Amino acid sequence: MTLEPLLTASPVIQIHAFAAFGAFALGLVQLGAPKGTLPHRTIGWIWAGLMVAVAVSAFWIHEIRLWGKWSPIHILAIVTLVTLPMSVYAARKHQVKAHKRGMIALFVFALVTAGAFTFYPGRIMHAVLTGG
Repeated sequence: MTLEPLLTASPVIQIHAFAAFGAFALGLVQLGAPKGTLPHRTIGWIWAGLMVAVAVSAFWIHEIRLWGKWSPIHILAIVTLVTLPMSVYAARKHQVKAHKRGMIALFVFALVTAGAFTFYPGRIMHAVLTGG
């Protein structure tokens, strides 16, 4: 394992990856921590900011091109940028089930599932994991 492929990647890929790493770690904390507390809200705002960074930075990454310079990950970025504020709004309106459903969906699909695809051969994270 080596971080060299990531550290020599473009700055936007580095921002995208490190924001995703941070969001993944904080997401795990959020899933296991008590809900509705000040730490939950504080970590949640940080997590939301990281998710915005992940989604927005994705628009400048065009390594997979299915439709011109776009790919399904760009659709996921749009869905993230819609779902995230809707889920925050649900929390602010004390709609706990809607908030929980939206945030867990973002964690599972935008971080875990999409993140798993970054480990396919030929991708930067595969090179990080395998050492080249």
